[in-house]
Amino acid sequence: MLEGFQAGLAWITVLRKREAFREAFHHFDPAKVAAFKTADINRLLDNPGIIRSRAKIEATIQGARIFEQMRSSDEDFARFAWKLAGGKPIKNKTGELPVKTALSEEISAALKKRGFKFVGPVIVYAWMQASGMVNDHDPRCFRRNA
Repeated sequence: MLEGFQAGLAWITVLRKREAFREAFHHFDPAKVAAFKTADINRLLDNPGIIRSRAKIEATIQGARIFEQMRSSDEDFARFAWKLAGGKPIKNKTGELPVKTALSEEISAALKKRGFKFVGPVIVYAWMQASGMVNDHDPRCFRRNA
């Protein structure tokens, strides 16, 4: 969710607003966010603590609804995503940081096919890094093998 809100902005903007996002989106509970109505959208658009983009807010709600539909069909989102990534973390061999990869493009297309928004390959790659699917730590970094 936060990667989508970051689109077109500096990460520091999102990081400074993270706690306000957590409160506004009920601690990122997908079931609660999926139930948001027009009044909730208006409440979020009036909240100066978050990034007030209608498109991003609506995309987040739609994403929560898709997530919940998957869950109600006994389809685990994490299993879906990790299967696309090959089931284990990918270690970047060079220590260089790409902004996207063929795999992030593939996952982006799979998410878009399901109806998710703000899931382009660059955003997906950032999400892959944040979720641990990709280990981009420099080979000399102590976190590389952690």
